[in-house]
Amino acid sequence: MDGGTRAREYRTIIVKPYTPNVGAEIFGIDLKKPLSADQLEEVKQAFYDHLVLFFREQEISFEDHIRLGEYFGTLGQHVGVSTNSKLSGNPKVRKFHFDETSPDVSGNVWHTDQSCALVPPMASILYNHTLPPDGGGDTGFASMYAAYDGLSDRMKKYLAGLTAVHDGEPIFGTGTPKATHPIVAVHPVTRRKLLYVNDSFTVKINDVPRDEGESVLRFLKRHCERVEWSCRFKWEPHSVAFWDNRCAHHRAINDYLPNVRSGYRIQIEGEGPPIPAKD
Repeated sequence: MDGGTRAREYRTIIVKPYTPNVGAEIFGIDLKKPLSADQLEEVKQAFYDHLVLFFREQEISFEDHIRLGEYFGTLGQHVGVSTNSKLSGNPKVRKFHFDETSPDVSGNVWHTDQSCALVPPMASILYNHTLPPDGGGDTGFASMYAAYDGLSDRMKKYLAGLTAVHDGEPIFGTGTPKATHPIVAVHPVTRRKLLYVNDSFTVKINDVPRDEGESVLRFLKRHCERVEWSCRFKWEPHSVAFWDNRCAHHRAINDYLPNVRSGYRIQIEGEGPPIPAKD
């Protein structure tokens, strides 16, 4: 995957790559039951290899949803002051429901979740139980490993050591955090370099002239969206998408209103701020 991950053999699950650079469908597993140690080890390996995992036909409860997330870490809370997601009745689970009364669809611009936080979420897990009857409501995902690899050597050298401001207030309102992160980060597990800017939250490159920074940031945002390192996941009822927020962008595609798209999401806390890449 990402042009470099070798094909692996799995004993307890079936892993079907969704595209060459990002995403894999996982079969032979029931998320309504606890995972065995061997299953969990292989799910984690597939997660790190493919950045986003997709599960079909999983009619999970809040407890199942939470159990899956807690295999990977502590569940966290959204940092936004005002969001389109709502409380669900369980403090660890957010409700994502959109219909004819919704003014807009949450997350319809390419982003990583809450990169405005000093420590952004490590991952998110979205379960959709209700989908538009005639299609629509897909989610796009993109590999920021591949986006970094796709830069010219000159651009990689230019970006080395630079940081950028990620501001949550324009999206989530006054009082939402703002943070500075490296433009080129390294994944804490895979140790691969990745591009860490996004269209929703990244507002300024530090330590360069304003016009120059604006031009470079505009290029980087469009570069991250290129089809070569993205996929488009077509939801079915009771599907689950589980993405690594440290190295994958995503975007909710708003093409289905006034039809209903409804589900629940949890997020897993990060263990620290994005790690600056070293030459």
